Amino acid sequence: MSDNSKVTLGKTLRDARIAKGFTLDDLQQATKIQKRYLIAIEDQNFDELPGDFYVRAFIKQYADMVDLDGAELLKQFDSTLPSTQTQEYVDKVNESNPETRSQQRKVDDRYVQLRRTIPVIGIVIVVLAVLVGIWVAAAHNGNSGTKDNVDSSSVSVSGSSTKTSSSSSQSSSSKSSSKKKAAKTATFKKLSSTTSGSTWELKNASSKPKVSLSATSSAWMSVTISGATTWQGTLSTSTSHSLTIPSSATSVTFKFGNAPATKVKIDGKSFNFNSSTSTSSASSSSTTTSSQVQTVTLELK
Repeated sequence: MSDNSKVTLGKTLRDARIAKGFTLDDLQQATKIQKRYLIAIEDQNFDELPGDFYVRAFIKQYADMVDLDGAELLKQFDSTLPSTQTQEYVDKVNESNPETRSQQRKVDDRYVQLRRTIPVIGIVIVVLAVLVGIWVAAAHNGNSGTKDNVDSSSVSVSGSSTKTSSSSSQSSSSKSSSKKKAAKTATFKKLSSTTSGSTWELKNASSKPKVSLSATSSAWMSVTISGATTWQGTLSTSTSHSLTIPSSATSVTFKFGNAPATKVKIDGKSFNFNSSTSTSSASSSSTTTSSQVQTVTLELK
């Protein structure tokens, strides 16, 4: 392909970045790709990247970040890029990404644990079924003996007992409803902040908090739970994304490419990470985060 085509690839990415309002520093913060590599991609200097297999990976990540179709862009300029064997590319990317290896190990460990747990669960179910059968048989025999010996006075006592039991049940239900009404709502407290993000504390959330993500304009974002990235993508005014935080999670990290346009709700309550105050505000010395690209960590208590 001609030099004009090579220039078109770098210029396409650069123009898309500028149109999104991103600087190279913003892109470096969001993608974790060093600034000098981003410059090399825009200038078509692929020899300056650490290896051939990184060229396609970095270009695709760059393109996706600025709302271009990374796969289509790679296909269009395939002949201008260093050739790489598919399997070698996948193996090297996984080898260089500790997070990918860590996730694979977790999946393997869960599979082994599940295989060990299934027989135990089967035995427990059988034992419970036998015990329930014995209890039902004993209760049936006890009821038959009681009916044979019952008289009018015992019927009267039984009626009184039933009324007392019903009254007790209603009282218990009323107390339970009162406790549910008195349940606290989720609160947020800022612990610290920097020019590129902030750390918050979440209290009084449900055992499995539900997160809702939306945007007032095009905004890229990702969600990492306890060190593992569970979702990333770009939302617009007509799209949203929801997910549930596992009860075992201790922290959630959000990365926002367009933070001012991003909205987050947890258990239906707005998480105002762009503001210096919340339901429970941080100390007065905290700095309000106003950067477009932000990393927000939420510690679960």
